[in-house]
Amino acid sequence: MNSQRFHEITDAYPALRIGILGDFCLDRYLEIDPARSEISIETNLVVYNVACVRSQPGAAGTILNNLVALGVGTLFPIGFHGDDGEGFELNRALASTRGVQMEHFLHTAGRRTFTYTKPLLLHPGKAPQELNRLDFKNWTPTPEDVQRRLASSLEQLAPSLDALIIMDQVDLPETGVVTQTLLKTVARVAETYPRMFIIADSRRGLQGFPRVSFKMNLAELGALSDSSAKTSIETIRQQTADVARQNGRPTFVTLAELGMVGSLPDGTTVHAPSLPVRGEIDIVGAGDSVTANLTAATAAGATLREALQLASAAASEVIHQLGTTGTASVPQIARLFGLVVPGDRQSIGGV
Repeated sequence: MNSQRFHEITDAYPALRIGILGDFCLDRYLEIDPARSEISIETNLVVYNVACVRSQPGAAGTILNNLVALGVGTLFPIGFHGDDGEGFELNRALASTRGVQMEHFLHTAGRRTFTYTKPLLLHPGKAPQELNRLDFKNWTPTPEDVQRRLASSLEQLAPSLDALIIMDQVDLPETGVVTQTLLKTVARVAETYPRMFIIADSRRGLQGFPRVSFKMNLAELGALSDSSAKTSIETIRQQTADVARQNGRPTFVTLAELGMVGSLPDGTTVHAPSLPVRGEIDIVGAGDSVTANLTAATAAGATLREALQLASAAASEVIHQLGTTGTASVPQIARLFGLVVPGDRQSIGGV
């Protein structure tokens, strides 16, 4: 990608209005200093002393963080948090983020706040060591009144959006934001606004989702195609094209070290190889950075190939950020292309 196209695309980001419908969680990191460990008198077990606690929005919030890092102008989280301390932290973190409009992020006593608690052992000169995670989830169906309020929010926002992201993060169906009620509303929005870019990602797979753009990994593609997804790029390209044709929308498949494949409904298919690894990596958050960059780039007028190139570069930047759920800014992405961003002293090369 040359400098002119890079800037034409990324310069459009501040004017974009993007909705993020899905499961927002709190990522809470507990930084443990092993030098301060002690033995409990009561249990005779090791006591880990937490030296620092840091929190940030996760799941759909990670996508939002990446959109903020890209400089997208206005963001609308559509989801919920519970009546608990984690909900207070999550709501405060989102509300204090530039460009985020909170009118459609619901506070409800009928749900607890989805939380990933990540204990990290810190060792000097080494990457943090993550211990067993402690999760807080909902195990009962999302109340109908919460579903109706979320559906109403989506219908209110849809006419003003340039793009919509759907992020289904829960393990148990109907316990999060993306319920069948919400998917019916998404289907109506997609039919009413066919030119809006709408992309969906679900950790349980996208079977039963309406005809929007799908973002999947290789295993999810195989399940959706009712076949064993193989590592042959040509086979993957064909399967991706089939899904795009059926949905009438662009489709994207992430392939880890093999890069990404994208296809348009007309059969145009592009394979974007991954960038070389530059040291130790942490893949947490890479998929969410891909979703954010595909969305922003496509909404800003990027071609299929350009959107894949930008998303691949963003993922490369994120996986090299250790011990956190990272993001990739426009200057960081530019550096991977060897381009110069005005005001970024670290940019190299240039054209």
